[in-house]
Amino acid sequence: MRVNRISRARRHAAIGVSVAALAAGVTTGAGPAAAQPKAAAAAAAECSTAYKIEQTLSSGTTWRMCWRYDSKAGLVLEDISYQPKGEAAPIKVLNSARLGQIHVPYDDGSVEYDDLTGFGFAQGLMNLDPGECPGGTIKSVKVPDSWDPDHPNVNGLCTTTRSRGHAYRMQGDSANKVYQAQGKDLLVYSVNQVGWYEYMTEWRFQDDGTVTMNLGATGSLSFEDYDAGDGRGWPIGKGPRAQATSHSHNAFWRLDFALDGSSKNRVEQYDSTVTAAAQGQQAATVKTTRTPVTKELAGDAKSYRWWRMVSAVGKNKDWHPRSYEIVPGPSTKYPGRGFTKHDVYVTEYNQCEQFASNNTGNCGTGAGKSVDKWVNGQALTHPVVWMNVGFHHIARDEDQQPMPVHWQGFSIAPRDVTAMNPLTPAELAGQNGHWEFGS
Repeated sequence: MRVNRISRARRHAAIGVSVAALAAGVTTGAGPAAAQPKAAAAAAAECSTAYKIEQTLSSGTTWRMCWRYDSKAGLVLEDISYQPKGEAAPIKVLNSARLGQIHVPYDDGSVEYDDLTGFGFAQGLMNLDPGECPGGTIKSVKVPDSWDPDHPNVNGLCTTTRSRGHAYRMQGDSANKVYQAQGKDLLVYSVNQVGWYEYMTEWRFQDDGTVTMNLGATGSLSFEDYDAGDGRGWPIGKGPRAQATSHSHNAFWRLDFALDGSSKNRVEQYDSTVTAAAQGQQAATVKTTRTPVTKELAGDAKSYRWWRMVSAVGKNKDWHPRSYEIVPGPSTKYPGRGFTKHDVYVTEYNQCEQFASNNTGNCGTGAGKSVDKWVNGQALTHPVVWMNVGFHHIARDEDQQPMPVHWQGFSIAPRDVTAMNPLTPAELAGQNGHWEFGS
């Protein structure tokens, strides 16, 4: 499915639109049991009312953040904080979060595109119909370098809430009571058109502290490009006709963490090893080890591996360091470029390193234009996470017309941000760690 790169929007863009044992996480001798753990206070989001998003969900969780619109990256969310019930102050999570690139190479080798920095992704912001933002608010966005400078304002940012089903369910001890809650999310999204595609950039902020980032591709198949006659496409017309060229969508996100208000976070990698059951054991044994990531990383997701970003300054009420775990989504890594060969990159913060490929920041001679070139052994004091999630799109008959949304993305999940489930009902609040019936 070749995107129509000769549309009016494309023409304008193309001319130049601008390893230790598993850590328990408790500090010995941290203080008396009655004392409260030290935590950096999260400042209020520094933006005017028009650019502030604040939503208290029905569970009592409040998310706060600022937004702005970048001339290449599109929607950027900043100063993101999370405050579940029972926490006296907001807990800052991220300095900023945004897309880092959408790289689209075609299977026949004819073309590849960097949609954010090369083809006017931001300028393709679409007006949203009220029906697309049920129960929410559509905000007006002034698009920088707009293709229509006389009309730069677009009603293109939706903020609303959505149910996601069960947050938890637990049968009571006496079987006479069921504890259950339906989860709620703050949903923030926009739609950007690039040629035939319409990209849906979606951010879901859950009431349990999880953040999910999704990129959805929808719109149309390009009927002008049904020419994949070399075995690298899929027929979507009658018989063998109209063969749409297969291609990849390699989506990158850029996350600048600031847990508890500090950018000096620690990165840790966890790996588990499974050993066959020894004589007398009923099952195999699993040993998990922690590896501090002290230098820049190009990492690969695999079974029994995960990473987390750990606060350097804050602990929860159980005296455990707050952290966020990175939860990769399904991905097909594209091996054709160096910057797509790994699932996660962690780089030391550099203002000029803005996009995972075809970077527009001026990093100086020899710095490289893609994220893989920036991983060069530098020590991490202000780590920035780049997530790469790939999707290999082989078109199908059902992709027309219009094309159903196909999603790719990942999540970050709170790990010890709060001492208990932030949605715990009051009757179970005493069941933290060892507990007894009736406690």
